[in-house]
Order: sequence, then C-alpha cells, then structure tokens
Amino acid sequence: MKQGIHPEYKEATVTCACGNTFKTGSVKGDLRVEICSECHPFFTGRQKFAERGGRVEKFKKKYNMD
Repeated sequence: MKQGIHPEYKEATVTCACGNTFKTGSVKGDLRVEICSECHPFFTGRQKFAERGGRVEKFKKKYNMD
C-alpha cells in the first residue's frame, strides 16, 4: 500500500436518535444516526404493520369479485 494516501482510521462514537451510543471504527470522529439495532423494528420484534387501506377490498371491487 502507498504511504500517505489513506485516511486516518480511529475510534468513533455512534449516537442514535433513541439515545443509544456505541463505539466503532471509522474515518470520521463522531456519527449521528436516526435508527440503530436497538430501536429498529426488524431487530426488536416490535414491528408495526401499517394499515394498507383495504388493498384486498380494492382488488375485489376493481375486478368485481365477491
């Protein structure tokens, strides 16, 4: 590898909007994120399913199915 062309790799603190913080390695000092593994619905199992506005009913109405 060439010398002097690579950025400095250092320890970074990641701060989530939910308040969770953890350490990782990065070329940036501190990182702020909107969502992390502590508050993401996929990882927590607290997934909310939004009502899709009766998609099945709309399909049935469109194709005259009862």
